[in-house]
Amino acid sequence: MLKTEITEMFGVKHPIICGAMMWLAKPQLCAAISNAGGLGNLTAGNFLTEQEFSEALAETRKLTDKPFLVNISIHPSIRITPDHYRMYVDICAREQVAGIEISGSPLDRSLGMDSIESLKKAGVKLFQKVGAVRHAVHAEKVGYDGIYAAGWEEAGHPLDDDVTTMVLTPKVADAVKIPVVSCGGIADGRTMAAALNLGAQGVMMGTRFIATRECEVHQNCKEELVRRQEFETTLLGKSIGVQARGLKNEHAGRILAVEAEGGGLDDLLPLLSGLRMKEAWETGQVDYSVIPGGQSVGLINDIPTCRELLDTMASECEAALKRAAGLIV
Repeated sequence: MLKTEITEMFGVKHPIICGAMMWLAKPQLCAAISNAGGLGNLTAGNFLTEQEFSEALAETRKLTDKPFLVNISIHPSIRITPDHYRMYVDICAREQVAGIEISGSPLDRSLGMDSIESLKKAGVKLFQKVGAVRHAVHAEKVGYDGIYAAGWEEAGHPLDDDVTTMVLTPKVADAVKIPVVSCGGIADGRTMAAALNLGAQGVMMGTRFIATRECEVHQNCKEELVRRQEFETTLLGKSIGVQARGLKNEHAGRILAVEAEGGGLDDLLPLLSGLRMKEAWETGQVDYSVIPGGQSVGLINDIPTCRELLDTMASECEAALKRAAGLIV
């Protein structure tokens, strides 16, 4: 077994965390990852009312008695308002969830320091996802308990500093005293071992967890991830300041063409719609929408259960760390 600050903080077997995934990080997948010894993720943006979000937390707790994290993504959105962010924070504090991952704007700037204080009073561990050292330093200063260092390779919305995980992880680990979780380009035990050697105390993955048995997504989408290689992703939305990484497909080509022609926010928003993505996940039409995916897609070769994935990663990681130690003479 691996013992890190993350396994000690949450009392889990593996320092492997699921990242936020709109439409996918719901109770079934969240609980499966936690039951397998990692930290599952319940993405708050999947639920638009207090009742829906509370019921999702209750359902997850029926499926697992292990800790899990909640993601709150504070990005520009049509569906989700500042009132939603406040509601998510209030319920997480009331329900005393194990931890929260904040992506986008930090809580002190979006909701005020009282939001951080209420979570800390409730014993909720607070992590900020960052793509730059300066943002990590700020998060530590205002009281966060840990950092997600998210490199340019990741799916979702990498920071436009465009710094890779290989460089960002040690830079952030050197800059802060709180635990660092490495994100981006990680999908197996070898990449996990590399992250730990760079100073991380754990790893976070999103793309890899889509290609698991428990993820509620059309089988076509899972098989598409297995087929794809590391060079088959692209950045979308850079021209309007909301870059997102997804698979190269027909729809991504349409978006890039609009950007190349100088299209603005009004032209791009319908194409970047999360509702299109939801339909693609459900129907398996992999060219209909943006399909989020990181460069780690090139390391995905099968569709295991979450337990099989985490156990295999842990054993591969330990073997890789031992091989590295064996190089010392």
